[in-house]
Amino acid sequence: MRIVELILDEEMEDSGVEAISIVESPAIESDFVALKNEEIKLAEISKEKKILMGALLIPNKPIYRQGDDGEYYIFFSKDTIAKASQMYLKNGYQKNSTLEHEQTLSGLTLVESWLVEDEVHDKSRKYGLNVPVGTWMGSVKVDNEDIWQEYVKKGIVKGFSIEGYFADKMESPKDSIKEKMSSDDLILSEIKNILNANK
Repeated sequence: MRIVELILDEEMEDSGVEAISIVESPAIESDFVALKNEEIKLAEISKEKKILMGALLIPNKPIYRQGDDGEYYIFFSKDTIAKASQMYLKNGYQKNSTLEHEQTLSGLTLVESWLVEDEVHDKSRKYGLNVPVGTWMGSVKVDNEDIWQEYVKKGIVKGFSIEGYFADKMESPKDSIKEKMSSDDLILSEIKNILNANK
């Protein structure tokens, strides 16, 4: 199956991420975490922060696609993700949001954006998100009460998906690549598998 690397074409005016969509089935297969404040007391009333945190793009993660040319996978490199995250903020797109890539939403704003730089000491770990280094993380404030009540609280939307324009860079099919191992390597590999299974 074809594997296509998507890259930013900085000469294209429309290149990059234009919006963040909240979706039921994120293409990157990483659900967000709905963050709640411990308790903000205002005249005896507790209110939620109404913030969603999750992965926006994960580096080198194969994302299945099906188009006119058949089935294939796309992926983004760490470098492309870093550039895309910067361009998104530079272009002032923080309030560009959609629901399932179909309905434009108001009242959703990207209020925090960062790249994971450490596997242990990253904010994402505090919330149980085990994403690789180079992942673009985001926190979105939901000031749209209908979306919060009908989609977030009911668990209908589970993650983020990006919308944008990227150029593609073809790679050779990975199906034809086979790793050659000597019999000693195979035995060592079997031993490691057994040891890992017993942990």
